[in-house]
Amino acid sequence: MRKNMRFTIMTTILLILGVGVQNKINAQEWSASQKEVWKGVNDYWAVFAKGDVAGFLEYFHPDYMGWDDNSPLPSTKPEIQKWLQLYMSGRKVLDYEIKPVGIKVYGDFAFADYYSTLSDVDGKKKMEEGRWTDILMKQGGKWLIVGDNGGTNEKKHED
Repeated sequence: MRKNMRFTIMTTILLILGVGVQNKINAQEWSASQKEVWKGVNDYWAVFAKGDVAGFLEYFHPDYMGWDDNSPLPSTKPEIQKWLQLYMSGRKVLDYEIKPVGIKVYGDFAFADYYSTLSDVDGKKKMEEGRWTDILMKQGGKWLIVGDNGGTNEKKHED
């Protein structure tokens, strides 16, 4: 009886591990449309990291509405512009990384879920980690942000 129980437990563990490995492998196999969306996300993050507020805003649809987890209400594109100008003033991005979690594409609409880390200098070195869902619409061959939801959890690392 004990051997059967041990065999059943070991088999179950191996099956669970096998499914986990398969899911991880599948997550890296993006379709051409998913890769195109992810390239768009990378493109606007690169512009953001350079501190180019005007260039970054070119990736926002005029009817954009997004909701940062730390805000009491959603924001429009003009409100994001004011916030970005304030946020980026006197701030320099040292490094950033974004990691995709999931991308769904429905014709000219897409959802991109990802995890982000951002290092900057604002008098002190800071690391911001966040989770985001960007809602995108393809217009004129470019993926524009029509909405998003997420936020960052700041971790301060002082040297």
